[in-house]
Amino acid sequence: CLLPEQYEIEGLGGTMRLGGKDVEIAPDTLASRMFNGAASARLRFRHRYEVNPEYIDRLMAAGMVFSGKAPGQPIMQILELPDHPYFVATQSHPEFTSRPLRPSPFYLGLVAAALGRSAVGPVEAEPSRR
Repeated sequence: CLLPEQYEIEGLGGTMRLGGKDVEIAPDTLASRMFNGAASARLRFRHRYEVNPEYIDRLMAAGMVFSGKAPGQPIMQILELPDHPYFVATQSHPEFTSRPLRPSPFYLGLVAAALGRSAVGPVEAEPSRR
């Protein structure tokens, strides 16, 4: 399935979604909470895959939430299952924008969900010994 603007593109790489792109984030979703209520975020992409727009309504009717999409286009970029502790998927590459002291919200969300389900609970870091 090609997007309308992709029909005229010829040659390899024509359907590649590449680089930084803005993503609209739906309110009252896990993605919204992970991005501190922001209405949008700039994410990095490198893929050729899309959700076929003909199936979006059916997937949503079955319980899937598309919590992030390309502005003004039916390009779904973040999905989640709301009844799961952390079922979040993204077309973006959070590893491209994560830094040692500034990890992607996707990684922070995964760690927070894991700690919330841990029998031990959050682990306190020991003070460094010098």
